[in-house]
This record gives sequence, structure tokens and C-alpha cells, in this order.
Amino acid sequence: MRTVDPVKHEAKRRAILDAAAGCFAMKGFEKTTTAEICRAAGISTGSLFHYFPNKRAVFVGIFEQDADETTALLAAARELEDHWEAILHVMVHVSEQLLHPVAAKLVLEVAAQCARDAELARLIQGNDRFLRDGLLALVERAIEAGRIDPGVEPKVAADWLTALIDAPLSRVILDPDLDPAAEIAVLKLILARFLRPVLPISPPAGAAVADTGEISPS
Repeated sequence: MRTVDPVKHEAKRRAILDAAAGCFAMKGFEKTTTAEICRAAGISTGSLFHYFPNKRAVFVGIFEQDADETTALLAAARELEDHWEAILHVMVHVSEQLLHPVAAKLVLEVAAQCARDAELARLIQGNDRFLRDGLLALVERAIEAGRIDPGVEPKVAADWLTALIDAPLSRVILDPDLDPAAEIAVLKLILARFLRPVLPISPPAGAAVADTGEISPS
């Protein structure tokens, strides 16, 4: 009896999901066929059904994988000693992913499918809540450490951080030639001015003000 190597099995499963994501983003869920997914993944139809029972399971699997990646991302952020950098780590990583044209189109497609598929809608809503709750915990920790403005309401901040993550989607859709690096630079500046402590209008003598608004000794 053949034994399944779990590492190879998971790697192949992820490769199928990555290939399928491109297909769904290009043609949408309804018009994408399993044959097209197989061609993109370089596998036979029989191999596909070894990993997924049907096309819907492939589509859902993409967003289940997204939940796993968010779990790992938040866990890595919690390990960072600088609580401000932990927030930036999550925000930048997720935003960089969504600035990819394939991701933007895929998000539009899943939004359309959620209107028809209640189970999928619950999965996507759960993913959003999980990310928002993770950001909330990071914000609360950063406030306690004095790394962000203590006057910020944590839940409100987490809600707006989630909204800022979603913002690049419309930018990518409207402007396919968008410069991701420039967008991330603006995002960091917005975050710094939104969350960092409010500073005096005039910095103390001998101090310099960074682009982020932070005061540092000269």
C-alpha cells in the first residue's frame, strides 16, 4: 500500500490552489473549468480529484489557505519585540498581497460568489474577523508598551486598519500599472500619522523630526 508523504501532498495541494487562483481571477468561478485548472497546474483531471472533490472545493480551498496564512502571519507578528513594527509587519504583508492584480480580481470574484453561497460567505467573514481580532490584540499590546497613541480606541483602530488593508483593491482595479512600493510607502505614512503619539508643534531644542512624525535626538 502506497504511503502519502504529507509534505509533498501539501505542497502539491498548494500548487493547485495557486494555479486555480489565477484561473478564477482571469475568467471567474462560473466560466473556469476543471480542465483549465488542471492545465494551469500541470496535472491530470484524476490527480485534481485526488486533492479536491469538485471545482467549488478548489475555490473554497484558496480562502481556507488564506486563513492558514493569516494565522501564521499573526503568530510571527506576536514574536516581534517592537509592538509598532508588529502592526506594520501585518499591514504591509497583507497589503502587498492585495496589490497584486490577480489578488484584486480574485477578491471581486469571491465577493460575487458570497452573494450566492452562504457557506462561503461565512468563511470569508470569519477570515476578516480573525484578521481584525489579531490586529486588535496587536494594537492593545502596542498601547500598553507606549508605542502608539494611548488615546486611540483599540477596536476603532483595528476596524480602520482592516479598512486600510482593503483600500488598495480599488486602486489596483482602476490602475493596473500601480507602483506597489509607492503605495506601501504611503500606507506606512498614513499608519504612522494615525497611530503614533501626537507630538508638540515645535520639537524640543536639539531634536529632529522624522518623516513619520517621530522626534529623535539630533
